[in-house]
Amino acid sequence: MHFRAITRIVGLLVIIFSVTMIIPGIVALIYKDGAGKAFSQTFLAALIIGLLLWIPNRNKKSELKPKEGFLIVVLFWTVLGSVGALPFIFSERPNLSVTDAFFESFSGLTTTGATTLVGLDTLPKAILFYRQMLQWLGGMGIIVLAVAILPLLGVGGMQLYRAEMPGPLKDNKMRPRIAETAKTLWLIYVFLTIVCAIALWFAGMDVFDAISHSFSTIAIGGFSTHDASIGYFNSPAINTIIAIFLLISGCNYGLHFAVLTGRSLGVYWRDLEFRMFISLQFVLVVICALVLWKFDVYATEGQTLNQSFFQVVSMATTAGFSTDSFYKWPLFLPMLLLCAAFVGGCAGSTGGGLKVIRIMLLFLQGARELKRLVHPNAVYTIKLGRRALPERIIEAVWGFFSAYALVFVVSMLLLIATGVDEFSAFSAIATTLNNLGPGLGTLGENFTTLNPGGKWILVVTMLFGRLEVFTLLVLLTPTFWRD
Repeated sequence: MHFRAITRIVGLLVIIFSVTMIIPGIVALIYKDGAGKAFSQTFLAALIIGLLLWIPNRNKKSELKPKEGFLIVVLFWTVLGSVGALPFIFSERPNLSVTDAFFESFSGLTTTGATTLVGLDTLPKAILFYRQMLQWLGGMGIIVLAVAILPLLGVGGMQLYRAEMPGPLKDNKMRPRIAETAKTLWLIYVFLTIVCAIALWFAGMDVFDAISHSFSTIAIGGFSTHDASIGYFNSPAINTIIAIFLLISGCNYGLHFAVLTGRSLGVYWRDLEFRMFISLQFVLVVICALVLWKFDVYATEGQTLNQSFFQVVSMATTAGFSTDSFYKWPLFLPMLLLCAAFVGGCAGSTGGGLKVIRIMLLFLQGARELKRLVHPNAVYTIKLGRRALPERIIEAVWGFFSAYALVFVVSMLLLIATGVDEFSAFSAIATTLNNLGPGLGTLGENFTTLNPGGKWILVVTMLFGRLEVFTLLVLLTPTFWRD
């Protein structure tokens, strides 16, 4: 293990992150909200930390092994989440404890969207913008951004990319050079952000809110600049625009790449995962609309359909925006939407959850086992479309699901041990492990009342969810540390 080379890379990445503090600092100057000092202090602190890590090891260059790539990813998210907490600690408003500052930072960076803040409407604009920016940076993964830059600094990026990108079929690169792939993904990401911001602005948001919410929409994050979230705007048009862009970001970015490079829109519908993703959203919207209509929750059919479409897409893609207290909806709807978040977005999207492709493969494997019970000697091959999948992929999916279930159960038991009731603990782990945001039970509004020990448990759970369990779990195995 080349620890000094790893330290050098983490130092470089922290230096790059320190530069981003300039942006909310400029926002603080524009709005004269008094938060600029917190970001200048964070800039200096992050720069010093990065230089201290980089300077002693600046000449330590070596080819990264795959396991070193995993360690860098985990270290970077841990260090970056910690550095990202500094503006919340330095700022006089909000006056957060260290625990709450770390919770807010990791929630933003992992695009979870859970919050300990109240009174968002009265907070400095720079702090609000910084929360949104954290989600935007974390959406595609700062590591993917970094691998587009690090080749210029003499560091290869393939190992980092493999550790960061979600989904079981991550070896399918869109371009032969990893740096080119990362740049392409971010160009698409930036383009969608700009288009979303313009659309929200035309729909009635002011420039600040439009940019801020485009950040958290494309990142599928869920942070808002208002306590009432998207419900603050009371606009069916804004609801629809955000839901549409959530669907776009919930799709595999490889499909967007294929369309933008000259192929037809038919690329989307030929993809089985995309069809399953859209079909699931449609079914959930129909179920919610029928139940809400039956119980006369909203005044008109149009409002019922709009609320159903927005809230289903927001929860099922793991964004977590809200226009209403959905956890007060009748019957099973709140639990249905929470369960939908377990599925999440497509592989290669900015969404969380297990990913649609994994759910499909688990279903196909289960169906194959049922067939084998009837015909024990028959040979059945699992296919996606016309493609026969190797057994190694099926094994990897089952391994991931087992690890996911283990992390879920252990985290929930630990949270219950801190004094949280069983239902609230279940929803809290579900929302953080799937990077969703809003919970149920006593944590339906926010996580302010949660005890400090519980918040640290959820911070770790957010990391497990964002790094798709294995990336973090592999560091806990003795085999990983053996040469």
